[in-house]
Amino acid sequence: MHQYADRIKEHAYELGFNLCGITTPEPPEHLKEYSKWLRDGLHAGMEYMGNDRARRSRANPKHIFPECKSILVVAANYYQGSFPGPDVDTISGKVARYAWGKDYHTVLLKRLQKLMIFVESMVGRPVNHRLYVDTGPLLEKELAQRAGLGWIGKNTMLINHEIGSWTLLAEAMLDLRLPPDEPYIDDRCGSCTLCIDACPTNAIMSEPRRIDSNKCISYLTIEHKGAIPADKRDGLQDWVFGCDICQDVCPWNNRFETPENDLDFTPSYPLPHLDLHSLLNMDQSEFSNVFSGSPIKRTKRGGLLRNTSVVLGNHGNIKSTHTLTTSLIKDPDPTVRAHCAWALGQIGHTEVVSWLKYAQENESDSDVLVEIKYALDVLSNQNY
Repeated sequence: MHQYADRIKEHAYELGFNLCGITTPEPPEHLKEYSKWLRDGLHAGMEYMGNDRARRSRANPKHIFPECKSILVVAANYYQGSFPGPDVDTISGKVARYAWGKDYHTVLLKRLQKLMIFVESMVGRPVNHRLYVDTGPLLEKELAQRAGLGWIGKNTMLINHEIGSWTLLAEAMLDLRLPPDEPYIDDRCGSCTLCIDACPTNAIMSEPRRIDSNKCISYLTIEHKGAIPADKRDGLQDWVFGCDICQDVCPWNNRFETPENDLDFTPSYPLPHLDLHSLLNMDQSEFSNVFSGSPIKRTKRGGLLRNTSVVLGNHGNIKSTHTLTTSLIKDPDPTVRAHCAWALGQIGHTEVVSWLKYAQENESDSDVLVEIKYALDVLSNQNY
């Protein structure tokens, strides 16, 4: 079976995967810690992570696929290098690198499906399998570590000593017994705390290695539904979708930042630097067209424009007043209107007070009215 494993890995690399390893479907060693993470509420609003089915499946991969004899773990490097910034007059927002190109769920699934065709051809029989691209109840980073792909860093990202952490994981559960690779044992983070120190919301917990999703920018801008808590809005800085701060500062990434030139992850207009004023003016039809096939569609229009409003407030540029007031009065989504009100309060201007009062007189949604009142109180305290 060793020759099978070697050929599978070679073909995985030919299909565009940068790492490939094999492990067994044994119960995960980190399950106890994961369960405590759930009990402590650090998964925030991601209730699907803690439901009974997910718990049973994560406790034992064979609950998903009883015939499983091996798990193939692959990773694709999505680092595309740097791109020229927007015009100096453009107020822009940042998007996590993994979302610059096509939706990785689709990209990696297609590559895995091609790999399965190769496996079946090689062994000369149908191979029963289950494929997952961040979609199944598997502790995939532990599986990747067990398959020898890297170690789990202090920011909870999988880090490989040759290509860093700019990777996306996928798994193939097989009813084919393959020789497992040696687990990755070394912890090469050492005494470094750059990721912990750089996180603006203190979401990274060093002991044990955990992320508090309630504070994480990626969670707040993507998974969180409804209003972003007021005390967490300035922590978003200029991130409108996801966050790369802990990876940007990681020495292992700075050491191996070689652009991959993978066309599937190459950004296309309007990425990677989003014009926030243009975003806030998007209706549903334009949003759907512009972000078709992009991971950004996950937030839906309301979520992305909510984040955009917050980032405009954090920028505090008087040039955003017209765009924000227009959305405050006309946008069909009350969550977007509410965050526009907050953003206007952060910018501050006599003209802003007039528009907020106008909106207050014509608004019927109670949550929006609360945000308008808050913004007016802020400006009143600043003597506007």
